[in-house]
Amino acid sequence: MYRNYIKRILDVLLSGTGIVLLSPVYLVLWVLVRSKLGTPVLFKQDRPGKNEKIFKLYKFRTMTDARDGNGNLLPDEVRLTSFGKTLRATSLDELPELFNILKGDMSLVGPRPLLVKYLPLYNEFQRHRHDVTPGLTGWAQVNGRNTISWEDKFEKDVYYVEHLSFWLDLKILFLSVAVVFRHQGVNSGTDATMEAFTGTKPENKE
Repeated sequence: MYRNYIKRILDVLLSGTGIVLLSPVYLVLWVLVRSKLGTPVLFKQDRPGKNEKIFKLYKFRTMTDARDGNGNLLPDEVRLTSFGKTLRATSLDELPELFNILKGDMSLVGPRPLLVKYLPLYNEFQRHRHDVTPGLTGWAQVNGRNTISWEDKFEKDVYYVEHLSFWLDLKILFLSVAVVFRHQGVNSGTDATMEAFTGTKPENKE
């Protein structure tokens, strides 16, 4: 009942309420991002959702468009400004995803939607992360976020899929607040966020 009906009802109610209450914050962030990082203010990117259906994810941009002499974008670490780092550390860059939740592309809680280019790299076990709607926050995010390995991340994503419940969602939401306030796990230690997934697959699980 919760997985198929109540979870979606709560997503609509909470995301809609959040958008209304946070409308002044959206306005302030829109002005700040436009003045400090330029346009477009929103970062839009295709991401795979439930059953690998592609949708357009919205976030506030956190990087500049700085390029080298040949016109190529500089590495993320160079284009990520101190202002952008603050947006990421506080997760304010992800506030536009409430609109994705309201539309039904995402849920408040679920495995984070990753890049489309990773789809061919998943093994059968990892692919189960797409059996549910992706989330604004998830079990992997409150257990290391970008500091854990891809294998650990997928293990936690599939754990969530197999144990999805109201109480687990509630626990993740409370833990997410703590993670954001402590600015935990934003950087991997060797990259601006998380190293790219290259398809290194753990032993397949039944």
